[in-house]
Amino acid sequence: QVKLVESGGGLVQPGGSLRLSCAASGRISSINTMGWYRQAPGKERELVAVINSGGSTNYRELVKGRFTISRDNAKNTVYLQMNSLKPEDTAVYYCYLVDGRSFWGQGTQVTVSS
Repeated sequence: QVKLVESGGGLVQPGGSLRLSCAASGRISSINTMGWYRQAPGKERELVAVINSGGSTNYRELVKGRFTISRDNAKNTVYLQMNSLKPEDTAVYYCYLVDGRSFWGQGTQVTVSS
């Protein structure tokens, strides 16, 4: 059984930084894509950033230059470094993994507020 466990969310002031982590466990193909989605209250879930096992990345336009996604393949872990956070970044952030099958984490709350 594949399990994704997120950590690193919390409350931060505008302009601050947070680093999210997501560790995947279980039988996972070495060829996979991991990433982060987010969902704000009353809105649909949206892609934030993804990275494949080869290191290629894709970002939502609004986070480019502020967020950086990275991964440690040996640990099956993906990270999201979020800088210059804005109130509109407030959402539940979900870790995502696809290797022919799709898996989601339970979500971690990120709140940007003064």
